[in-house]
Amino acid sequence: MIDIEFLKTRSELIPAIIQDNLTKKVLMLGYMNHDSLDRTIKTKKVTFFSRSRNSIWVKGETSGNFLNLVDISLDCDKDTLLIKVLPEGPVCHEGFDTCWSEDNKSSYGFLSILENIIDEKKLSKSNKSYVSKLFSEGQNRIIQKVGEEAVELLIESKDNNKKKFIEESADLLFHFLILLNKKNIKLDEIVNELRLRSK
Repeated sequence: MIDIEFLKTRSELIPAIIQDNLTKKVLMLGYMNHDSLDRTIKTKKVTFFSRSRNSIWVKGETSGNFLNLVDISLDCDKDTLLIKVLPEGPVCHEGFDTCWSEDNKSSYGFLSILENIIDEKKLSKSNKSYVSKLFSEGQNRIIQKVGEEAVELLIESKDNNKKKFIEESADLLFHFLILLNKKNIKLDEIVNELRLRSK
């Protein structure tokens, strides 16, 4: 947590970027002064300074959608705050998860893109699509492929060929994502389970 003493010498407001600590989505932008930052740290509920009302306000005090403080950091120029939170419900006053009308859900980079590609290919009737063909062969075939790839990875683990190990790891992960799709399970659900186990 930052030392708020630096704000005592500032007369202007400081922008505060609000980010979900779990999904890493940017939720909103607000402004703070020394008093609102001090209250945020003490209450663990994000508190802003309203420029239109010229007063302090706690985010969620009327809606119940509080922003629970996790961490605060200051940027390199010392003129912007990054505030990591655990939100209780939608953040935008219009009812959206974020002030940019986005869903506040986790993204796992290319794995999330691949998850969507698998979903699209599953519905394709193209004979050229490996994924579509695998789905058409049924769940047992998908399970068999996951097993085969797991065994191939284990065999490759006994050698010191890094390239082959990476290739077999990719094959297993790819087929595991296909199996998750077949079982109607999202990658996010697996990550959440791991998150629960880490507590």
